[in-house]
Order: sequence, then C-alpha cells, then structure tokens
Amino acid sequence: MKNVLRLVRGMSAAVAAVAALSLAVPANAQDVNFSGRTVEFWIPFSEGGGSDVWARFFAPYLSKHLPGQPNVIVRNVPGGGSITGTNEFVARARPDGLAVLGTSASTQFPYLLGDTRVRYEYADLEPVLVSPTGGVVYIPSRFGVNDASELGQLADQELVYGSQGATSLDLVPLLAFEVLGLNVRHVFGMTGRGDGRLAFERGEASIDYQTSSAYLTNVLPLVEAGDAVPLFAWGVLDAEGNVQRDPTFPDIPHFVEAYEMMHGSAPSGAAFDAYMSFFGSGFAAQKPAMLPKGTPPEIVAAYREAFAAASADPALQAAAGEILGDYQQAVGDDVEGLYRVATTIDADARTWVRSFLSENYQVMLD
Repeated sequence: MKNVLRLVRGMSAAVAAVAALSLAVPANAQDVNFSGRTVEFWIPFSEGGGSDVWARFFAPYLSKHLPGQPNVIVRNVPGGGSITGTNEFVARARPDGLAVLGTSASTQFPYLLGDTRVRYEYADLEPVLVSPTGGVVYIPSRFGVNDASELGQLADQELVYGSQGATSLDLVPLLAFEVLGLNVRHVFGMTGRGDGRLAFERGEASIDYQTSSAYLTNVLPLVEAGDAVPLFAWGVLDAEGNVQRDPTFPDIPHFVEAYEMMHGSAPSGAAFDAYMSFFGSGFAAQKPAMLPKGTPPEIVAAYREAFAAASADPALQAAAGEILGDYQQAVGDDVEGLYRVATTIDADARTWVRSFLSENYQVMLD
C-alpha cells in the first residue's frame, strides 16, 4: 500500500494538465509534425471488445490534437490473451511516433505475475495516457444482508462466483474475497462478465461483480426491484494514492471501507498488498497507452499534450458517458504515477499471489 501511495502523487485533472502543459512542454515539442502521416494505435485484442472500443473512441480526438493532425487508425493484433500482440509491438514498432500501444488488465496481469510468455517490459515503454474504470460487487437480497457491515452473517455460507479464470480480470474479486475472509467457490469457464451476471440471475451464482456501465444497465434494475444488494465498489485512487469512492457510485462504499465495516479495522498484510496491486492494474489504472522504447522526448511530450487536450475537449467530454464514465483520465506529466500503479508489484506480493494461485487453483506460471 505504501508503494501505491508514493507512486500516484501528483495526478491532476485533465483540464489542469492542459494548462500546465502549455508551460511545461519543451519548446522543441512544438516542432513535431505528423502532417500527412498515419498513426497506428495497436490494440492486442479483437475488434468490438472494451479496449478496441476505447481506442476507437480516442482515435479521432488524438488525430485532432496531435501536431499536423495525422490519420489515426486502430490496428487489432489479437492472440494469446493479448500477450501476442504486445510482444509483437515491442519487437517491431519504431520509436518515431507513428505507433502507439493500448493494453488492458489482461495484458498487465501476466506481466505482474511473471508469466514466461511475456516478452514486454512496461518500464521500457513511454506512457502517454492512463484510463481508469470501476465496478460493483453485489449479492442476492435473499441473504438478508443489507450492506457490507452485515457480511459476517455469511461467514458459514458458501458463496458461488462465476469466473472467467484465476488469472483473468476476475483475479481482483478472487483476491478481494480472500482478503475479506468470505467462503467463495469460483466456478471457472465464464466467457465474460455477462455470463456471470446471467448465472447470478438464474440463481447459479450468489455473488457477482459487473463493470460500471454493465452494473448501471443490467444490475441496477435488479437492485431497484429488490432482488440484489450492492456491497461495495472497487473504488478509485486519489492523488495521494488513497482509495476513494467511485464517482459513478458515491453512495456505495469502496472495498477498503467494506472491509472496515465488516472487520472493524483497516486491511493489511501480503494478501491485501497483492489485492491492491491487481486492483490498481485492473481498475484504477486499467488501460494505458504507450509509445515504444527509445521514443524521443519531444514526441512523448507531443503525445502527452495531445491526450491531455483530447481529454479536455468538450466534444469528447460530451460523448464520454458509456466509454469513459465519470473517471478522470491520467494525462500529461501526471500519467507517470498511475502508470506505475498499473505495471509494478512488490516482490513479496508477487511471491504470495503466485503461491496462492498455485496452491489453491493449480495455476502454474513457469
């Protein structure tokens, strides 16, 4: 947790970043010009997924605000759970500003876990944007639990969670439930969180989470009908690295609050440290955009300025709703802190989570 506190100091709002960059960007950044060129926005996932939609949403605004207004196209390179395309990017992309990579938690998690298939080193890449997201955990109302303070009532109850896999984004709830001390049986094989929700609605799963947009669309009606109860949101990280309430769900406690409501004290220990690392990578800093290793500083500065201007663009803000939600984009020079949250893990936490996955879920990463 202390590492997280140190890493994200200095983040600010997109509009403030634009103003600051007008003074902070080196003068030679103004000499960068991509006029008549095409920028490829590499996405190591198939078309139509969340990362693809995110990149295609940003593409026209990036084009508008990069020097020379180049054509920006999305290049999908799926395979290997996003490892294949990312490996290819670091091996082939030139540091000339004409290739930018967007990844997601599915790419960060194998890296954080030390998966031997990974050939990319996040510390070598140049971050220019980080986009956070959120989600809400909920249970059926039939349990008679009204909020997280009453979770102790489920101490002897086996809960069932429909999971996409122990090393997928569902690693975050897996670790969260472990930290809370809940008895949860994870049923693997879901092809998406939509499958998990349907299992919940059929009564086959008794605890679930959905991303913010899916929760608002598909779960809030269940809550309003009295069929489901929200327990906690994952939350967001503030400029000091503290977990704060999700701006989309200001009335729902975040995970740390839920733990304190349940146990009467703050969470700590190796399991919590591991949770914080993967929560940061999976939600608080889920989607970073990066330039290749060796990209000249003036090009990095131009991209950071462009993403800051794009994030503050009234047209983007008006259309951001379902794509970006109410989440503040990390842009400009402030991108560094949140980027490190998404791409670093304490050695002890990594050792703990690898052992935990191996012993409990037969996950072998070597």
